[in-house]
Amino acid sequence: MKIGFISLGCSKNLVVTEEMIGLFKKNNYEIVNDVNEADMLLINTCGFIESAKDEGIQTILEYADYKQNNLKYLIVTGCLVERYEEELRKEIPEVDLFVSIKDYDKLWEKVTSLVEKNKYMGELDYFDRVITTGDTMAYLKIAEGCSNYCTYCAIPYIQGKYVSRKYEDIIKEAKMLAKKGIKELVVIAQDTTKYGIDLYGKSRLAELLKDLENIEGIKWIRFLYSYPETITDELIEVVKNSHKICHYFDLPIQHISDDILKKMNRKSDGNSIRNLLKKLREEIPDVILRTSLIVGFPGETEEQFNELALFVKESKFDRLGAFAYSAEDGTPAAKFENQVDGDIKDKRRNKIMEIQQKVSNSLLKERIGKEYECLIENVTDDGKYFIGRSYMDVPSEDGVIFIKYNSRYMINDFVNVKVISSLDYDLIGEIKE
Repeated sequence: MKIGFISLGCSKNLVVTEEMIGLFKKNNYEIVNDVNEADMLLINTCGFIESAKDEGIQTILEYADYKQNNLKYLIVTGCLVERYEEELRKEIPEVDLFVSIKDYDKLWEKVTSLVEKNKYMGELDYFDRVITTGDTMAYLKIAEGCSNYCTYCAIPYIQGKYVSRKYEDIIKEAKMLAKKGIKELVVIAQDTTKYGIDLYGKSRLAELLKDLENIEGIKWIRFLYSYPETITDELIEVVKNSHKICHYFDLPIQHISDDILKKMNRKSDGNSIRNLLKKLREEIPDVILRTSLIVGFPGETEEQFNELALFVKESKFDRLGAFAYSAEDGTPAAKFENQVDGDIKDKRRNKIMEIQQKVSNSLLKERIGKEYECLIENVTDDGKYFIGRSYMDVPSEDGVIFIKYNSRYMINDFVNVKVISSLDYDLIGEIKE
């Protein structure tokens, strides 16, 4: 049996897809990348925001058409199924099997019943993952779910409360990845800074990062989605003094207005956020700061939006993404009064991104003439440039460095690069020999 996979949504979802690939591979399925060759197709969906739901439904409908050709079985899993399984069953009968998140432990049982063969009974396992992110980088998921209950977010209702993985299991998996040749670990959870509180009564992220740093073969370590209120002095010190942990903080602050933050049920206020940014830059001068923002939250006034726009201009985040608020089913904010008009939300988002583009242009120009260690990941179609990343660039999220091609080097090499010019969000450089 040949099976293909499509993974939608975030990196945390991708890790689950990699576990699924490992499960099918262990049961002697042949993994294929071309759906035209597949007997079975599994689509792992996201249901976080409206655009993700739309993408999931369109993807399912698109591949449902392949049932008219060689595709025998279409399986759909993930957050979209967790939220809307009954509706999906009615509307898309071409799908042979829906598996919600809470039934992942029964995935193989359900697949076996579907095809009536392959008697091995297995479960998803981090240690059987098939890495799909290349030869050098892998995500390391340290927890499931979320207990923050931000009023705009459906994750706690889809995935349940925050559950940390056992410390020793994470270390074991990281060592396994290093033995496979992985050089860069990207540590992820819905909120990485909460790691360990539910299991051990305190956050153990700083301790975990130090132990990951000691694993032979690992060169770069990143951690994403760290909430501002739980960034400790200990964590800052660990990052500051590390030769492997990238000087990079991803802080999803969402807004800067105290009133909006309170309505969002966020634990930070504008003053504490500003103080944290100042502290990080003072303690780690070469730190890269990334954030995400929501505009058009219910009740957001023009004055509150202008406060946010000025904050973006003055704070000069290296990386920033802005999203128009999406009213998600079952969330408190979806029932709030004073929902903002869609056109206004789009205009506000565009305004934030226009400001950020100018900020980005200015910051990138300041990097001309500086040197950075970079990982070569690909080559441009015309063969003139390598495509690389430095400690400043999260894979698949941030910009890249286009490096003048040099035949003495190849993909997966680490090289020293001098920046010679900049684009809107990317840099151009040459290898310093």
